[in-house]
Amino acid sequence: MSEQSRRRCILVGVNHGQAEVVLQQALQFARALDAALVCAHVDVGRYVVEERADGTVVSRPLDPDLPELADTDFDPSLAEHIRSLVGDTEVSFRELAGDRAYALSRLSEICGVDAIVVGSRRRGVRSGLKEFFGGSVAAQLAHRQHRPVIVVPVAPVPAGGPLPWEPPGPG
Repeated sequence: MSEQSRRRCILVGVNHGQAEVVLQQALQFARALDAALVCAHVDVGRYVVEERADGTVVSRPLDPDLPELADTDFDPSLAEHIRSLVGDTEVSFRELAGDRAYALSRLSEICGVDAIVVGSRRRGVRSGLKEFFGGSVAAQLAHRQHRPVIVVPVAPVPAGGPLPWEPPGPG
């Protein structure tokens, strides 16, 4: 397929409980570019055992005591929720496993997407610990692959307020 005839695609990282503004912004970019939307969920509690040509993966749980799932399909309830929001925009779903930044970057290469959309991290102790140990997905993507990374603010702080990585001011 030539570069001219290739269908444009926007990749968006999705999660349960994610702020809808991330998907809404990805949808705006997809519509503006007349692009398809590829929604990817990455299960960090699993590892990849096989990667298929279309970017889908077969995975296994990291914890050997967990029951083995018969498949690693995209969660149908999350897919239905996303379909209800995107309307007639072409959308596809990928269930991935392992490190979020690596999985999204790898899928972007396989699918030849035009941009990757992710949400900024939320403020809080739990998200701070998660970022300390795993690093920012957006920062890792921005430094480790060549496609544009669009970071959607999910909880902007007021002007002069502490940024998520800063300690809160005196209260």
